[in-house]
Amino acid sequence: IEIYSLHVDCKVTSRFAHTLITSRIVNRANESREATFEVELPKTAFITNFSMSIDGEVYPGIIKEKAAAQNEYDTAVSKGQSAGLVKITNRKLEQFHVSVSIAAASKVTFELTYEELLKRQLGKYELLIKVRPKQLVKHFQIDVHIFEPQGIHFLETDSTFMTNELTEALTKVQNETKAHILFKPTLDQQKKNSELDETLLNGDFVVRYDVKREATAGDIQIVNGYFVHYFAPQEMPVFPKNIVFVIDRSGSMTGRKIEQTRDALLKILQDLRPEDHFTFITFNNQVVEWKSSLLPATEENVASAAALVQSLTARGGTDISGALLTAVGMLQKAKGLPEHSVSMIILLTDGQPTSGERNVEVIQENVQKAINGKYALFCLGFGFDVSYKFLEKMALSNGGIARRIYENADAALQLQGFYQEVATPILMQIEMQYPENSIEGLTKNNFKLFFEGSEIIVSGKISDELDLLPVEIKAQSHTSNLTLKEEANVKEKEQVFQNQRYIFGNFIERLWAYLSIQQLLEKAISAQGEDQKALEAQALDLSLQYSFVTPLTSMVVTKPQQQEELANKPTEAG
Repeated sequence: IEIYSLHVDCKVTSRFAHTLITSRIVNRANESREATFEVELPKTAFITNFSMSIDGEVYPGIIKEKAAAQNEYDTAVSKGQSAGLVKITNRKLEQFHVSVSIAAASKVTFELTYEELLKRQLGKYELLIKVRPKQLVKHFQIDVHIFEPQGIHFLETDSTFMTNELTEALTKVQNETKAHILFKPTLDQQKKNSELDETLLNGDFVVRYDVKREATAGDIQIVNGYFVHYFAPQEMPVFPKNIVFVIDRSGSMTGRKIEQTRDALLKILQDLRPEDHFTFITFNNQVVEWKSSLLPATEENVASAAALVQSLTARGGTDISGALLTAVGMLQKAKGLPEHSVSMIILLTDGQPTSGERNVEVIQENVQKAINGKYALFCLGFGFDVSYKFLEKMALSNGGIARRIYENADAALQLQGFYQEVATPILMQIEMQYPENSIEGLTKNNFKLFFEGSEIIVSGKISDELDLLPVEIKAQSHTSNLTLKEEANVKEKEQVFQNQRYIFGNFIERLWAYLSIQQLLEKAISAQGEDQKALEAQALDLSLQYSFVTPLTSMVVTKPQQQEELANKPTEAG
């Protein structure tokens, strides 16, 4: 079985990335063989299309509601034979895998398309392409086309497998608003050494970039009646933070996990700003407060905290409820905190609640009542013994986010990286206002916190009559209340994207659908009963209408001889 051509074609238009992977395979044997197509794609992406053509016959993947697809599949296949086509492989990626039997001398072409909105983190966007052909490929090519009407501020490529020879196969052409990156290694350049037919291509190919930002009220782009508004203010004063670190030291944290936690916390302590206040709560079946109140992050206090962190050992049960309620209590009774400041609780745990209150619904309810919208709760789940669903629901219900920390060599870096993302809050209570009667399907437009290096994105559909789209942003900065205004000329904005070969059709409409689905699914996590059903129904309609494989849909892949397989979108919560 020979992969004679592999092409990754990626178009990024105004942060929305559309990737098509085409693999052409021939069976050089004189009997039938299995041809396999295996792609790792970002977890944040949605698959939108898949097909295989065997000797000119096309077998498309069809996207259906998950339950309907599953019923059909169970009927078609005797139980127990079902193999999911997609599984999570690591912190950033999931794997799509399909194999099909092809006759001697036959050819098969696999095509997979996926889309995602690139998220700005720590001042840059990252496009990740996983490269792993597992054999030398005669025609191997990666094309990345980027078009950013705001202008490209910087652009870099990075790869985990580059050698001097391979660097010669990489070209980068760039002007003010566009870039084309081409990676096209010859067979010789792909080889580990001249004697062996082993490939060097195994790892990540990453493109990182950021855009220029002139306008204070952000940047508005419009295509075919849909708008997207990007807002990422820079160089603003940072709010002081009041942080309670709530650290699990139950028995299961023993060994590597507690060591990595110690390493990360020592680095995070160094990153606290002098105007921040902080404290630690550690817990197993007992909850221990390091100090009775939050302390300013002076050199002395930081050194004293570092000594505590160094001495952390793990044993005992897990009283998540007691620890969180203690943390909330400390913030409530804290005195002398800066007037304009941001209070947050960062929980790190690796297990289920085994001591104190064990019922996760009761814990969620009590924590939400106690926090009462005043503080942000961030939940970090270490490894796979945590109930991620529980942590995610708690975080999202309390203005924060959840992350899974993967148990591998870089766990300490993952923890630090997370802290860096929330370390510099520069705006609070952000409201993005648009003319109500002229916009439909507006995505989320108010945000509790904005951290430096990230980006707020709002999208919606403009009614036909509108010539000017007025925008007003209200927010609190550390020093004042802000009101920013902007007016976009709809016709002029539409012109920007005319005749651009980078555009894949109605990309802002697809961006709007992608963002709407992501937000509806996120909202559904912390919703109850009928509300939850309504949100999921809306997300399902959009997933079907725009052909996205989301946690609510499945793609049915039919192979020759009527064999059916299902591709489902895995979620972190399983």
